[in-house]
Parts: sequence; structure tokens; C-alpha cells
Amino acid sequence: MNITAMEIDSQPDTWRAALTLRDEAARVLGRPGERVLVIGCGTSAFVAESFALLREAAGLGETDAAYASEPRPWRPYDAVIAISRSGTTTEVIDALNALPSGVRKVVVTGVADSPCARLADEVLLLDFADEKSVVQTRFPTTVLFLARAAFGEDVSGLPDAAAEALAQPSTLPENIEHLVYLGRGWAYGLAQEAALKVREAAQAWSESYPMLDYRHGPLAVAHPGTLIWFLGSRDDELADDIAVTGATVVQGTADPLIELVLAQRLAVRTAEERGLDPDQPRHLTRSIVLS
Repeated sequence: MNITAMEIDSQPDTWRAALTLRDEAARVLGRPGERVLVIGCGTSAFVAESFALLREAAGLGETDAAYASEPRPWRPYDAVIAISRSGTTTEVIDALNALPSGVRKVVVTGVADSPCARLADEVLLLDFADEKSVVQTRFPTTVLFLARAAFGEDVSGLPDAAAEALAQPSTLPENIEHLVYLGRGWAYGLAQEAALKVREAAQAWSESYPMLDYRHGPLAVAHPGTLIWFLGSRDDELADDIAVTGATVVQGTADPLIELVLAQRLAVRTAEERGLDPDQPRHLTRSIVLS
């Protein structure tokens, strides 16, 4: 078994470990009334999008998400939360250095002694969820699992549910040439992340969209070689509209975070079907460090 697959399978355990940090995460991430910006690059940017929607939906205050690699006009935020597994991503470091004085800097990372952590006022350390693989799997899901717990959601049953889901064999068709992930609300960030896993691990054609926007153009390329997965959602009318293209539709039946775990597993399987090693993604490294 490759490293990526082992780290995918370890997620129920990392989620259980994260529950021990629920109170600390609530203190650091969930201060009521703060206006917060959440930033990241790549996977962490998608996590930031989901995190922002979850925090605001919990009634904790206005929360925006942005790519650390895309500077934007400054708005008066009380805190900026930077998500970086390695803590070494150049654009995240630059974004933290550019913040005005008086803004609380929070870093969520897997590495304690890292440049991002040294710039932070507060660090939420998830070193037990850090990864050897280039392709991120358990670190981003653990961040969102812990955020949901910190924001008051009862997620205590999710680790066991994820373990049960991973124990079941995949029933998805093999050798799909085109994968599309659709999500609603905070799960749209997960859809983007699921599609990225396919591109990173399997060098395959994958897309992601807000679920109900799929009719507005992207439907045109659906065909019998397409798999379209509604992450954590059902919509029979949309499924019927897609079915006429001959594409396979998977309607979500589990928690969106668990379905992301299963989508990660599909990305690894797709890589193996294509004769690729998901531990060695083409042109990628664990962290983007610019000279």
C-alpha cells in the first residue's frame, strides 16, 4: 500500500485525536464577534473557503476566505487565520508579513518550528495529522473536523462513520475518464479539493462546481465516460437532467467530510489504474517554497 492510501485510511484516528483539542480550537478559532480572514494556498485555500462558511454559519462573526497567493485590498479584520500544513509556503509567509499591526495572527499547521508558526501570535498545532505524502489528505480533513467541533457541532460520531465507510469496498465504476465533484454551501470547498486530488494524484481530467450551477454550461461536456458526484447532497431533479448525457451520477448519502475521504480513495485508485504512483505526483513538492 502506498503512503497516500495509508494516510487516507488513518483519518478516523486523526479525527479522534483532534477532539482532544476542541476547547483550544474554540478559543483560538471561534472567538465570537471577531471579523476574520482565512487564507491558504492550494488545498488550504479550499479548506479556508469551507472554514469561513462554517464559522459564519455558526454565528461567530463575519468570515472571509482568500488565496494567500492573491493579494487583495485590505479590510479591517480583527484576525487572520493562515492554514499551512508545512508552515513553509512562501506566499503564506509573505501574506502574514504584510499584515498591519494589531491584527491577531493565527496559524494552523502540522509543524511547530516553521516560518509561519514563528510569525503567529497563536498556533493551533496538528502535528499528529501531518503527512509524509505530497498530496494532502488527512491534514485538511482534520482541520475542518476540528473546526466543526470548535464551532459547536456534534461531530463525535464521524470518526466511527468514516472508519465504517473506508472498510467497505468501492462500488464506483472503474476507468472513468472525467470526474466532476459538486457541492453546496461549505461542501463546495470540499468539491474543489476532491477534484484537485484527482489532478494531483492521477493527472486526470477533473472539475468542480457549486452544485446547482452545473447546469449553467459545464453540463455540455458530460458524457458516458463522466462520473458526477454530489458531495454530501441529493438533488433528484439535477440528477435526472444529467442522466440524459449518459454520465454516471453519485448522490451523496454520507456526511460531506466522509465523502471527501472516499473521493480521496477514488483519486488513488484512478492513479493506480493509470499506472501512476500517487506518492510521486508530477511536478509537485510537499510545499511551494520560492527563491
